[in-house]
Parts: sequence; C-alpha cells; structure tokens
Amino acid sequence: MDLYVVLGLPVGAKESEVKRAYRRLARRFHPDINPGDRAAAARFRQIVEAYETLIDPDRRSRYESRGSSDASGPRRPSGFEGFDFSAGGTDQSVTFGDLFAEVLLDRESQHHRHERGADLHHTVQLSFDEALAGATRSITVTRREACARCAGSGRTRVNLGPCPLCDGAGTVRSARGHMVFSRSCSGCGGSGQRRPDPCEACGGVGLETRAEAMQVRIPAGIGDGARVRVPGKGNAGSGGAAPGDLYITTHVTAHPRFRREGDDVHTMVPIAVHEAALGAKVDVLTPDGPTRLRVPPGTQSGQRFRLRERGATSTRSGRRGDLVVEVRLMLPTILDERSKELLREFGQINSENVRDRLETTSEEDVSEVAHRSMLPGSSGGAARRGR
Repeated sequence: MDLYVVLGLPVGAKESEVKRAYRRLARRFHPDINPGDRAAAARFRQIVEAYETLIDPDRRSRYESRGSSDASGPRRPSGFEGFDFSAGGTDQSVTFGDLFAEVLLDRESQHHRHERGADLHHTVQLSFDEALAGATRSITVTRREACARCAGSGRTRVNLGPCPLCDGAGTVRSARGHMVFSRSCSGCGGSGQRRPDPCEACGGVGLETRAEAMQVRIPAGIGDGARVRVPGKGNAGSGGAAPGDLYITTHVTAHPRFRREGDDVHTMVPIAVHEAALGAKVDVLTPDGPTRLRVPPGTQSGQRFRLRERGATSTRSGRRGDLVVEVRLMLPTILDERSKELLREFGQINSENVRDRLETTSEEDVSEVAHRSMLPGSSGGAARRGR
C-alpha cells in the first residue's frame, strides 16, 4: 500500500500538506459520517495509518527506505483526535465527528418525538339488509394511548433544578481556533434543567396499551369491501403528535333474492303464461317491503322493469338507486286433460302469430323493447304507478 497514494500526495510532501490531506479525507470517510459503511471504515483506517506514518519523521524515514509502514513505533490517537483544533487544547474541545453525530441525533430525536400514530384496521360482518339500511356495531379496539400516569410526557418529575453540565444555559460552547461553536447540552437536551426521571408505567415512552369499546355507525348503502374511517381512533402519536385513524372494512353476506350492481338492486319475479299474455299485477318483494308491479299485456320472459328509488343509498351523494325487476315466464304443471285441451287449442290459434313474430323480430328489436320498458312513460312507468 502506497501511503502517499492513499493521501493523494506526491512523494516527499511537506508535513503541512500531510495534515491538510488527512483532515480533508478523514472528514469524508470518518465512521461518524458514514455509519454502517464498511468500505468507508476500511478506507478511513488506511488514511489513519498513512497519516500516522508520514507525520512521524522516524517512521516516515523508515517507510521511504523500506517501502512499508512500521507499526512498531508509538501510535498516535486515530481519527480526528489526532488534531487539536481548539485554541488552548481545553477539555471542552470536541471532534468534528462528535459535532456531526450530534446534529444527526438531534434531527432523529426530533423526528421520533413528533411521529404520527399508526392507523388501525377492523372488520365487521353485515347482512344485506343491514348494509342497505345502515347499522351500528359495538367493537373493541386495542390501541396505544397516552400514558395516564405521565399524561404522555414519559417523565414523572420536572423542574429539578439547573443542569450541572451547562449551569442552566442549555448550551455548551467550544473553541476551534478563531471559531467558537455552540451546541445543545447533552446532559439536559438543551432545556437547561436536570433530566426528569422516566415514567415507570410506560418506561419513558409516554404511551400505554388499552382496550377501548366503542359504537361505530355504518352508513346506509355501504357495499361489500368498503371502508369506514373513524378519525383519531388509531394509535396515539408520540410526543403529543396527532393520532392515527381507525379503518373498518365491511363484509356483506349475499341475499337469496337480491343482487346489487352499484347502487341498483336486481331481483327476479316469476309470472304465469296467462299473466304475461293478458297482463296482471304481481307481488314484488323490495328492500322496503312488498309492493305490486303492473305487468302489461304481451310481456316477454326476461323483460325488465325499473322501480325508481327502491335500490341502495349512495354513500357519496345520498341518492337512492333503482330496483330492477326481471320477469321470468314459468310454465305450469299440467295435471288434468281439460288444461291440456285448452293449451292445444291456444297453440292452434296462435301458432302462426308466434312464428311470424319470431321471423320479423330481430335480437336488436327484443333488446330495444326491454330497454324501453325501463324508461319513464313505458310499461315500467305503469309498474311504478302500481306501487
């Protein structure tokens, strides 16, 4: 290892040049400035070895004659301690690494003192009807709150007199040549007072774990997988910071008759052949209770009718969706000969009519008929009047 190359100096550099090179490189690769960096630590050891060898005349002479450093001689303190930057070399002098590390610790401690509390999550199960109408759930949440004994401060005693290290000033001054540095006192953290004792209940953290029972209101129209936010019911923040929030995820069980699409609710109603052909008023179960739907004459199987504002309530706008009723033609079970004769006679009379409709009505026409039935003023409108 060429020590001159390590310090970036030419062979035979002066002592002042060695000091300047060491000071420049040590500040760059010092472990206090590069915490956890093994490469920087290894480079710093090389820099220290090169400096200790080249700054000592005897060791430097032996190195230049033998081409290697001699570690048998007295070693100087490694790191920035090899320099005395203070005017008089007083005990109050600190190294550059100490100053830099203190700045990092102050910033880190300030960050942790004002950290927002974490959010919490809970799950509730709702029936289909509860999701549409809204519900109230009693839940128990285990959360971190401010310690009751120390009120979240983490300390039990305060104002115990001035700090003996700084005499109550809160800062410690140190000289560097013609420069004077002022830093926060490590004994009192800059407060000027003695450090209070940590709270025994919370260990100085200022937080403790509690189980809280609360009533949570689930709004009407909530959907499966939706979340309800309860502000301020998460974990408490450290150092008086804002608490987190509680998020409740809802799981809605399926309904045997209703199916939800957005804010609309869909259902199916069976009708007989004579009801579809002649028209009828059929009973329909809605989320608000039973009602009557007017089925116009000539209704086809699969046709849909829309009942306005009979669906789910929107959690955003507060407006209700619609109830979409699909009618399905159900054939009766033939039990007697009289019924069979009537159906044969009906088929003979209307067979040509049905075939003509199948030949002249395309799939687009059937879809258009179903679409018109859901518009205002259509047969769906007649169904609404039959509530």
